[in-house]
Amino acid sequence: MIAQMLIEAWRAMGANRLRTFLTMLGMVIGVGAVVLMLAIGQGAQYSVDQSISSMGSNLFIILSGSSTSGGLRMGAGATPTLTVGDAQAISELSNISAVAPAAPGTAQVVYGSNNWSTQVFGTTPAYLAVRDWNVAAGYAFTDSDVRSATRVALLGKTVANNLFGDEDPVNKTIRIKQSPYLVVGVLAVKGQSLDGRDQDDSILIPVTTAQRKLFGTQFQGTVRFIMAQGISAQAMPAAERDMTELLRQRHHVQEGAESDFTVRNLTALANTAAQATRVMSVMLGAIASISLLVGGIGIMNIMLVSVTERTREIGIRIAIGARQRDILTQFLMEAIFISVSGCTIGIVLGVGGAVIVNQTAEIAVVITGSSIVMAFMVAACVGIFFGFYPARKAARLKPIDALRYQ
Repeated sequence: MIAQMLIEAWRAMGANRLRTFLTMLGMVIGVGAVVLMLAIGQGAQYSVDQSISSMGSNLFIILSGSSTSGGLRMGAGATPTLTVGDAQAISELSNISAVAPAAPGTAQVVYGSNNWSTQVFGTTPAYLAVRDWNVAAGYAFTDSDVRSATRVALLGKTVANNLFGDEDPVNKTIRIKQSPYLVVGVLAVKGQSLDGRDQDDSILIPVTTAQRKLFGTQFQGTVRFIMAQGISAQAMPAAERDMTELLRQRHHVQEGAESDFTVRNLTALANTAAQATRVMSVMLGAIASISLLVGGIGIMNIMLVSVTERTREIGIRIAIGARQRDILTQFLMEAIFISVSGCTIGIVLGVGGAVIVNQTAEIAVVITGSSIVMAFMVAACVGIFFGFYPARKAARLKPIDALRYQ
């Protein structure tokens, strides 16, 4: 019975090919737009999630305090108020899993005839744990290198490519500000940060080496900032409170006075960006879904016209024994056939459009099976919903009135 009704639906569509195509066009555009917009939105969300994961998990950054000179207030980090000792004290807190001080600076790096200007971070081996950063080749420097202020370096992938090309950098000697440094390892690729900075364009060296031999420091043992990792997402508020209380105590900040440091929850900031991206993705899908609604209205209008044109046919069917539910099912089948056929073509066009956008505009797109299934199911539901009224109208026609219809 169902197979026969599908054949009848196909014949009815074939009898008015142009009208069927125009009716189907609304579903094609609607489904294609939904698939494409969801792919772009999910691609943007994927890019943000990748940037967040590349930062590390449960991260805090503690910046040095500001200073005032000649009535001008400098920003955070202008005054060196943080020390390596502060980092060691923070690492002993129960809600903190890893801590790394950082003394960054910019330097020209030379190997052979190649040179490159990059960011050099003086830090400790714990920096790799805090940032969830692996060593792709060679090995990391150790706490012994920090105590001895050894001239060793870990290269980011961008620096390694610009200095060495296809050559293996491990155990080679580079010059940073004219001083020789042994390359002990190459870091794994991290990619861009949320602000678009290339995280692989950097070099890590022992913090003591940066303080004593490379950049120098105004006060012995001071660092620009400290990065800390909480033991879990749930422990972040308690960890921030504990670090603030500890540093205020160590820096002898009086009750009610402003702290000479700033604690920032990087994970919270990143999650805010991710939430904004998710909202954008939902909005894109919702806007594109309006096209599905318009396509559904088109189906209903055309089906109403079809019912009017086929009134005598309906009367004959009823007169020879067709039941109301048979007429209802027949017209519903036609509506669903149109919507599902349009959906199939729309999915193909949406996926194709997403691929073209990815290749031409270099925008990340993510095509998921769930978005395709959702678009398909919505199209079927739209066909049923908007096709029900015309089908019900056809099924309720009285045989005598239908046969008399001219």
